[in-house]
Parts: sequence; C-alpha cells; structure tokens
Amino acid sequence: MKALRFLPLSLILSACLLSSCSGTAGTASSVAGNGDDTMASAPESMETPESAEAPEIDPPAASYHQITQEEAALLMENEDAVILDVRRPDEFAVGHIPGAICIPNESIGESVPELPGFSQMILVYCRSGKRSKEASQKLADLGYTQVYEFGGILDWTGPVVTD
Repeated sequence: MKALRFLPLSLILSACLLSSCSGTAGTASSVAGNGDDTMASAPESMETPESAEAPEIDPPAASYHQITQEEAALLMENEDAVILDVRRPDEFAVGHIPGAICIPNESIGESVPELPGFSQMILVYCRSGKRSKEASQKLADLGYTQVYEFGGILDWTGPVVTD
C-alpha cells in the first residue's frame, strides 16, 4: 500500500526530469544539480540564421474619403479639383456636373492616364453611389491619395449640364 502512495510523486518527478531534458537549459542545469543558474546558450544549429527573412505583413488597405454632397460642392470651388463621373458615356450625356470628366468605373484598371498626378484632388460620383465607391477604392489602391467620394447625381442639388 505504501508503494501506491508514492506512485503519483514518482510519476511527477519522472515527468519533470524528462521535460527538462527536452530543451529547457536553465531548468536542466538546476535539476542536474550543478549549481549553475545561468541559461546555457542554444547550440549553433538551433540559432536563427541572420539571413532569415521576416514574415511579410500586408500594408493597411488604401482608402478614400467619403464626404457629403455639400462638402463636395465646396471642394469643387477649388480650381485644382478633378470632378470624376464614373457612369457610362450615355448616362453622362443625359446630365452631369459642370466640369466633370467621364471615366467609366469599368474602365478603371491598372492605370488611369486621363487623371493627373497621384496627389491630385479627385471628387468621384456616379448615379446612386455604388459605382463611385467601387471606383474610389480602385483609385486609392492605385495610389491616388486625395480621392473624395460623394455619392450619386440622383441626390445632387447643384447645377447639371447635358451634352
């Protein structure tokens, strides 16, 4: 009966000894009883090579600014702002904001040669706001930094011209 009483203790001690042999150098030296409490350095074969590359971290997604139509109207007073209508040409011809250029959302790809530099202020709209959001994200992903999306012409209260 006494032997069974010490069985759990002997199992715990055995487990401790076995786990200390599996790589925890400081614990192994303490268990071994050599009195040296310093951590032993890992063998050279276990060290991380200096040439190892750091894991790639995706940069934060580029983004555009969503503004109200009133804010857009104020920004349109800036002579440098590009007003971009991303509807189809036939929709653009029916009515568009004065001074706007038409570049359909579907045609925005890897580059947009019709647009000036990447730091140019671009005010983007469509019919209802869906395509303008898609186009604005595409432009931001391409590297345009001042993209302002303001919804659709359906809600526009300012002047509209036809071709």
